[in-house]
Formats: sequence, structure tokens, C-alpha cells
Amino acid sequence: MVRKEIPEQRKQQLIEAAFEAIRNVGLAGVTMSQVAKQAGMSTGLVSHYFGDKHGLLHATMRKILRDLQLAVAECRQQAEGDPQSQLYAIIDGNFDPSQTNETSMRVWLDFWAASMHCDDLRRLQHINDHRLFSNICYQFARVFPQQHARSAARGLAAMIDGLWLRGSLTGNQFDVEKARLIARDYVTQKLSTHSVEKAH
Repeated sequence: MVRKEIPEQRKQQLIEAAFEAIRNVGLAGVTMSQVAKQAGMSTGLVSHYFGDKHGLLHATMRKILRDLQLAVAECRQQAEGDPQSQLYAIIDGNFDPSQTNETSMRVWLDFWAASMHCDDLRRLQHINDHRLFSNICYQFARVFPQQHARSAARGLAAMIDGLWLRGSLTGNQFDVEKARLIARDYVTQKLSTHSVEKAH
């Protein structure tokens, strides 16, 4: 292994350990020593790479956001280029297994709560919200006037977040397929309404 790759590998191991620790004890209960133990490393090494608990949690949040961005990008790349297919792909990416497994859902819930009290985490959450809205709005704007597109985009973004939140709080296995179909039906109805109006 190239020597310079070792620090990056260790960082990723610590971030994965942080995910597991948050799943087990929640964000508020996580300590540097727990994460170090989970990763099989020393607490000093965690401090060396991330500074403190806040630095580690910030890196963990960036990791889950990056996973979401990659999932959406992959789904969009595999989809057709028309607005409906691209909107479906955005939905699918947001309900990707990387975002709906038990660990990720617990981490997301804790981060959402923590972002209300932490400026750095709130900023990351705002970036994520803006990215979702912008991606959706761009596709609707290919069909609708701008104001109509923004309204439709707000609705779909709220639906994606709402379906994800309801699924995460049920206490049962999240029915991802059902959530995807509900969100897709919203897109279909919006685009169908436009087609009918255009025909008249």
C-alpha cells in the first residue's frame, strides 16, 4: 500500500466506526473513546485526524451527504434524459439503500436534531436541502414556467423528506418501494396535469 493512502484509510475507518457508535448510543452519547474502540484505534489517533468530537461528527455528516450525492448521481446517469425519468432518478437516489439502512437512518435523524443547535451542521443541512430543491426545480422548469416549477419542486422535496421521515419512525422495516411509488405518483400527476393543460 502506498504510504500516503494509510491516513485516508484510517480516517474512513474512524468515520465508519462513528456511524456504528451513533447507531448504538445516539449522537449525544457518542464519545471519542467509543469511536476509537469501535475502530480498534487509540483515542489519540482520533484526535490527531479530527481534532475533537465535533470535528469527527462533522466529517461523518459530510460522508453521509456525499453518499447521498453519489447515489442520486448514479441513478440519474442510468436514467433517460427526459424530465420525468430524471425526477424518478432523483427520488430513487434519495431512497437508495445507503440512505435507508438502519444505521444511516439513525445517523440522519440524530444529525437533523443536532443541526438545530450547531451552526456547522445546520450549514451542511442547508446545502443538502438546496441541492435537492435545485435538482428537482431544474427538471420541472424544463416543462413548467419558473414559478410553477418552484412550487412543484417544493412539493416533491417535502414529500421525499416526509416519506423518509415517516419510514424512519415507524419502528418497522421501511417500505422503500412504497415510498418511491408515492413520490413517483406525485411527479406523474404533476406532469400529466401539464400535458392536459397544454392540450387545451
